[in-house]
Amino acid sequence: MRLNELDQARLDGKFGKAMQFAMQTIVTAAHIDQADRLIDISFAHIDACFYNGRAHLDFINYMLEHGATLAVPSWTNNGLVSLNDLSVRDPLASREMDEARQLMQAYVRLGCNPVWTCAPYQLPGRPELGAHIVGSESNAVSFYNSVIGARSNMYGDYLDVCAAITGRVPFSKLHRDEARAAQVLFDVGKIPSLIRDNDLFYHLLGYVIGCSCGNQVPAIVGLPSSCDEDDLKALSAAGSSAGSVPLFHAIGITPEAATLEIAFQDRQPQQVIELSVADLQQARNELGNNSDQALAGIALGTPHFSYTEFERLVSLLDGRSIHPGLVFYLTTSRHVYEQAQSHGWVDSLQQAGIKIITDTCTYFSPVVNGLQGKIMTNSAKWAYYAPGMLPVDVLIGSLVECVESAVSGEVMLDQWVDA
Repeated sequence: MRLNELDQARLDGKFGKAMQFAMQTIVTAAHIDQADRLIDISFAHIDACFYNGRAHLDFINYMLEHGATLAVPSWTNNGLVSLNDLSVRDPLASREMDEARQLMQAYVRLGCNPVWTCAPYQLPGRPELGAHIVGSESNAVSFYNSVIGARSNMYGDYLDVCAAITGRVPFSKLHRDEARAAQVLFDVGKIPSLIRDNDLFYHLLGYVIGCSCGNQVPAIVGLPSSCDEDDLKALSAAGSSAGSVPLFHAIGITPEAATLEIAFQDRQPQQVIELSVADLQQARNELGNNSDQALAGIALGTPHFSYTEFERLVSLLDGRSIHPGLVFYLTTSRHVYEQAQSHGWVDSLQQAGIKIITDTCTYFSPVVNGLQGKIMTNSAKWAYYAPGMLPVDVLIGSLVECVESAVSGEVMLDQWVDA
C-alpha cells in the first residue's frame, strides 16, 4: 500500500498521539481490505457518539486529551439519550445515562455538528453525487450510497472517528466503481399498483430484499413514479436492518441506475427474483402479527421523521386526538422538529397526545422506559429491532393504519396485505 508523505508523517507520530492512533487504525483497515491506497473524504457521520459502554467514553476522552481535531465536517448520529429532555431519569441506569450524556458532549468538544440524527440526509448540506464520505449508521449508509450516489462503506465505531480525524479512508469496496454494480434483480412490476403506492410497501420490500440478497448489490425494477425520498428511506432502513444492504439501485429512480444496463455495468443479473403479494404478506407476518393483546401504543420515526412525514401525519390526524388509553411516540431530528414547529405542527400534535422526541430513538432509549405490550409501528426497522430490546409485541402497518388505530384505540387494518 502506498502512503503519501503526509500520511506517513501522521503514522510516525509527527502530529501527536491522537493523529498517530487514528492513522494506525486507518492503515490497519486498509490492510484488512487489501486496499492499495488511501483516498480523501469530504464528510463523516459519526456513530461512536452512541453509548454502548464505558469504552466509548474512554476512547473519545483519550483522543481529546491528545489533541484530536476533525479534518472534515462531521455530524453526529442519534444518542442513547436526548439532550433536549434532561428530565428523563431511569433509576436502574442512571450511571449509563450520565455517561451517555458525557459522551455526546465530548463529540461536541471534538467539533462535530450536533445534529443527533440517524437520518442526516434530511438536513441541508448533505453530500453530493460521487462524493467519498464516511457513513456509520446503517440506514444512512444505504441512503447515501443508493439515493444520493455518494460513496461510503459501512464504518464501525472508532473507525468512523479515525477517518474523520485523518480525512482518509481505504480505497476499497463501495468507494470503487466496480463494487457498485448491481448483481441481483428484484422485479415488483406484477404487484398491484394499489399496493405499490402504499407507504408500507417500501418497508416490506426492503425487509424482503435484506433477507434475500446476502452481500449482493440489489437492483429493483417496477417501482412507481410516485416513489419519493420517504419511500427510499424506508427501503434503506429495512434492507440494512434485515440484511446487509449498503447499496441498492432503483431502476429509473436512483442516480446510478438510469437503466438496467447502467446499474449492472453492462453485465447480466446473476439472479432475477419476481416478487409477489405473497412475499409481502410473509414479510408482514414475520415482522409482527395482530395478537389478541390489546393495543398499547404507536411508535413512529425510525429512521427519524421527515418534514413531509410530519405534513402527512397532521393531515391524516385532521384535528383528532389519540385515544387516552394509548401512548404515541414520534422521533425526529432537531432540524425537522424546528421546521415542524414553525408551522404549528408540533403544538397541534402534542395537544393531540403525541410525544415528540429528538436526539434518540424509541426502541432503545430510556426516554420510553416502561414501554410494553402491543405496539404498532409503520417502520420495518423498529419492528425488526424492538422486540429484542423492549418487552413488546409488534404489529406493522401503514401510516394511515397507525393513525386510525391510534385514534380508535384498537387495531384498524385496511387489509391491503392480509395481516
